Amino acid sequence: MNNMLMSLALMFLIGFCISGIFKKLHIPSLLGLIITGILLGPAVLNLLDPKILSISSELREIALIVILFRAGLSLDISDMKKIGRPAIMLCFVPATFEIIGAVVLGPACLGISRVDSAIVGAMLAAASPAIIVPKMLWLMEEGYGTDKHIPQLIMAGASADDIYAIVLFTAFIGMSKGEGISAWTIISIPISIATGLGVGIVFGIIISQIFKAIHLRDTVKILLLFGLSFLFVGCESYISEFVPFSGLLAVMALGGTILNRRPTVANRLSGKIAKIWVGAELLLFIMLGSAVEIKALLSAGLGSVLLILGALLFRSVGVIVSLLGSKLKFKEILYCDVAYFPKATVQAAVGAIPLAQGLACGMMVLTTAVLSILITAPLGAILMDITVKKCLTRSHTSREVRSRRNPGLTLPPEEQNAT
Repeated sequence: MNNMLMSLALMFLIGFCISGIFKKLHIPSLLGLIITGILLGPAVLNLLDPKILSISSELREIALIVILFRAGLSLDISDMKKIGRPAIMLCFVPATFEIIGAVVLGPACLGISRVDSAIVGAMLAAASPAIIVPKMLWLMEEGYGTDKHIPQLIMAGASADDIYAIVLFTAFIGMSKGEGISAWTIISIPISIATGLGVGIVFGIIISQIFKAIHLRDTVKILLLFGLSFLFVGCESYISEFVPFSGLLAVMALGGTILNRRPTVANRLSGKIAKIWVGAELLLFIMLGSAVEIKALLSAGLGSVLLILGALLFRSVGVIVSLLGSKLKFKEILYCDVAYFPKATVQAAVGAIPLAQGLACGMMVLTTAVLSILITAPLGAILMDITVKKCLTRSHTSREVRSRRNPGLTLPPEEQNAT
């Protein structure tokens, strides 16, 4: 019996069943998927093949690429120009406030140093595009908040602040080792954003011309674009040896450029990728759950919970500061605020790094990372669902109108409640 096939069968069958039950109970399906991963993973039943677990990070990365590319296909550059300053500030101000919150609260809540608190804060500061982006795409297709480009605003900011948080996370680990922090570390943040966007735009222009000159089936186009996206992310570490580079931003820029130059093609591809995301989402969050260590979770005290919630309050202030002076009403700012709560992918990816590098705060960082996912992912998803109709206005270009104009944008029924 092929253990890897059995593992995949269990993941798909049990994952769909539990997530379906959660949907019926009006609980975000992603929580059901995370619980499925915990149950099937080494911490509980240990039914997943070690070969699957060994490529868990790669599977999560592939799923993240899928959703970020789809986000790019829906992220109109002209919308971002209209948003202006708030979009730029959301890329780094909320994350900065959350790091400050962790530095202030860390010594009291966890009994660790300011530098170690900064490591925890930078780990927490990254919002989760894997949770936020699908919901924002749904809002765009339903017409909620689109008159003021609110979904685009949240989607762009949540994707970009990951880069900022990860760079600072690496810098703070260096400080903890006594390596200090250099001016180059700070300068590398805007450079990695600029190079990522530049590479994505250039390749987007080239591939758009190829699609115009050569007739290809949409399936072939998707495979070519995913191949490029995997190349961007796969080569990131090699390119970064010479110049800071963000492969994930290049993926988004690639999709955005195609939308700008070939909108009809982009809309068709977006509809097809929406169907692919149903499976990618399942893999992402089940593998995320399988990485949860119950022992680390049980060892966490009240201090970790207080730090996570306290840092979220600081982040909320950062969101409000970023949106002050914009055209958004208070209730719309409130929705942007709760949309920035979820943590998941980055925390799962970097949470174990300090422990692997032998830092004294390693287990504390890992435990806090696990708790942040279990607390903020469902909390943010539930609050987004509860507040959407109360906080956002539905534009005249609603789902029915948009569906007639761009049939490729219609979500499959099983994704309509996806978070």
